[in-house]
Amino acid sequence: MKVFAISDLHLSLNGEKPMDIFGFNWKDYLTKIKEDWQLKVSNDDVVLISGDISWAMQLEDALKDIDFFASLNGIKILIRGNHDYWWQGITKIRQKLPNGVIALQNDAVKIGDCVFCGSRGWAVEGSVDYKEHDKKIYLREVERFKLALKEAAKLKGEGDKLICLIHFPPFNVRCENSLFTNIFEEFKVDKVVYGHLHGKDSKAYFKLNKNGVEYILASCDLIENKLVEVYSNE
Repeated sequence: MKVFAISDLHLSLNGEKPMDIFGFNWKDYLTKIKEDWQLKVSNDDVVLISGDISWAMQLEDALKDIDFFASLNGIKILIRGNHDYWWQGITKIRQKLPNGVIALQNDAVKIGDCVFCGSRGWAVEGSVDYKEHDKKIYLREVERFKLALKEAAKLKGEGDKLICLIHFPPFNVRCENSLFTNIFEEFKVDKVVYGHLHGKDSKAYFKLNKNGVEYILASCDLIENKLVEVYSNE
């Protein structure tokens, strides 16, 4: 089994919010993603999508966008991003999602020798977009991630890998510790996949090892619209 990741697809298949207005990297990006995806991924593999999935405001409209990748190879695991306004009520979402698409929200799932858990996260202290009024949401998101990691701990067996999905970068541009990185280290997380960052001016580390945890950036425009391999047991 292999695990791949991509994030921030910002799907709008109805054409209301075309992404190519944001630059060359977005031109025909979905075609590029699909071609790369089908070349790399088998039906036994897992693809992680770390939020900002669809511009839709309602679940029914988002499902039309989700169909873009639902029919592609592999098992797909999703978390919510800050632009996923359609993500309201995890029970209803899970009832409506196509087969082979799993939504995580403050919980975990085990597939093969990997345990996956995730939550949206938030801007952390010291980041450019963190303001005083963000503190309440930040602390709440940390508590939600603790719930997810506690569920993951129940599922994890000896030798299993623990892989987390978070939408926001879990550290600031100086890569300083945050409450998120602290709990990842506490729970002995192996890998963390995140997104949210866009554009050539983003200060981003595509892969970063920090205190025993590997952090992997998966924003599609920054990884040239190609899935990044996170793990393989082959």
